Amino acid sequence: MQGHIVITGATGVIGVELAERLINRGARVVVFARSVKSAEEKIPGAAGYVKWDSDMESGEWTGYISGARAVIHLAGKPLLESRWSPEHKAECYDSRILGTRHLTAAIVSAPEKPGVFISASAIGYYGSFDSCKDTEDLLESAPGGSDFLAKICIDWEEEALPAADCGVRLVLLRTGIVLSTRGGMLQKMITPFSVFLGGPVGTGRQCISWIHLDDELACILEALDNPEYKGAINAVSPKPISMRDFATVLGSVLGRPSILPVPKLAVQLLLGEGADYAVRGQKVKPGFLEKQGFIFRYTKLSDAIRELVSSKR
Repeated sequence: MQGHIVITGATGVIGVELAERLINRGARVVVFARSVKSAEEKIPGAAGYVKWDSDMESGEWTGYISGARAVIHLAGKPLLESRWSPEHKAECYDSRILGTRHLTAAIVSAPEKPGVFISASAIGYYGSFDSCKDTEDLLESAPGGSDFLAKICIDWEEEALPAADCGVRLVLLRTGIVLSTRGGMLQKMITPFSVFLGGPVGTGRQCISWIHLDDELACILEALDNPEYKGAINAVSPKPISMRDFATVLGSVLGRPSILPVPKLAVQLLLGEGADYAVRGQKVKPGFLEKQGFIFRYTKLSDAIRELVSSKR
């Protein structure tokens, strides 16, 4: 197969819509997934469904790397979906580091290198802060942080670097909080708001660097098509907002009050150590995207939430 697009993590919220858009525009998409059956059900019309998991150093999947137009790597165990334990942290770390390591090794050894390797990362790279006022705007040139999430992101990106060393265009997509009603922070916050129990999480002072699902997808597609896109790219809206203001906007859109803050103790009961990150944030700006003239469809949070709630996406 030649000129196809490989996607890992294609059964997630972002991956499903990305695969559908690529298929609809005529691309031959090859889905790498732990469950081929699940991938076939969620993403009909792909050119291939291949067994792949982050701990697989080799297998049938390696044959699909050579000749690919692109490898888009989105896979990684969700960090805040369950209570943190040493086992959970190790699984989250390994799913990103090992998966990227094995994909990169396959790219380096491929007889015909892919045109581009788009490897997911996250704004956790910069570390976490208690308040929007604790830090200046974080652009792609800002140094990495020192906490656990920063370590994951820094090591995650380092595993992908050998692809660039062998001449493959490498994009390190540092994604913020992707807004969708089908998963992630927005989905989790909508439920208590719907029963008049909504409010900010933690102190409310932490900074939320968000991006609408459509803008995230547009960024990935532009990175696929535009050879100028390379290196670290912050995939976030130009207008980060405090958690308190985020909750206020969400309540306004839903027609619900935003008066019941969720204390850190309550978050700790659910997430353990993960609560330290759930109640902190980063003030990140899309320096690269703005320099490239990328046009965001949603820069106003109320417009973004209103569209997602009405479309149920």
